[in-house]
Amino acid sequence: MNITEVRVKLVPQRGDKLHAFCTITIDNDFVIRDLKIIEGNKGLFVAMPSRKLTDNCPVCGGKNYLRARYCNECGARLDDKRVEDSDGQPPKLHADIAHPINSTCREELQGMILRAYEEEVRRAESEGYVSDDFEQPRRRPGSTPGTSSPQPDKDDEPGFESGIFA
Repeated sequence: MNITEVRVKLVPQRGDKLHAFCTITIDNDFVIRDLKIIEGNKGLFVAMPSRKLTDNCPVCGGKNYLRARYCNECGARLDDKRVEDSDGQPPKLHADIAHPINSTCREELQGMILRAYEEEVRRAESEGYVSDDFEQPRRRPGSTPGTSSPQPDKDDEPGFESGIFA
């Protein structure tokens, strides 16, 4: 795995544990957004992108976040005990969307992201600092400003011949 770009967006400090959002690019081809840099009990760490877990309303079957008290669809009161774990652990309210498979990968990823974060913090202290704009995509290497990246030729991309991208 070759992480070719790390983009950091600092969060204004308001006493919150969240310090920044991150986007990484792997091999100039694959992007992972919404990694978070968080202040934990042992210092900064990188949290992987996640989604809130949901369950279904027993009355109408509508989808609701686990902390919801009322159904978003029918308004029925939801049981507060539906999020309790039987082993006394706090309930799991989020699930990772993407995450490293082993500790070596996590350490490499976290080290690279935290170095980029520290550099962004240093840049933020300089006069005229402008935060990175995640809304504006960066150009692929070799592309020119004002033009879009060329679309891949279907014959050059694996998967097109099998129809999985059609």
